[in-house]
Amino acid sequence: MLNAARSPTFYEFESGDLLKLYRELDDLDEQVIVNYHSHTATEPYPSRTDINYASGPLADPATHYVLVSTREHGNDEGQVEFRSYRILDGEVTEEPVEIIAA
Repeated sequence: MLNAARSPTFYEFESGDLLKLYRELDDLDEQVIVNYHSHTATEPYPSRTDINYASGPLADPATHYVLVSTREHGNDEGQVEFRSYRILDGEVTEEPVEIIAA
């Protein structure tokens, strides 16, 4: 989805796009399992905004929040930091991630 905030440091869903997505998920009897996004200038840890979204009315306690940070190299190629979290009632808990080569 496009960044409605049009900001390099803050992401916001376009409300119409988000509503359309959740209606499609409902029609297909599907749910969000993973919420993935990147942090381009900071570590891959949920921001206050991330935590607030995870506590919002559309939040599902079963969702995993996967964050990737490119802070070391920006848009250039290089190593990324990759972490996964559960966010329940505003409490952030990191969960183990195992990367398996294909």
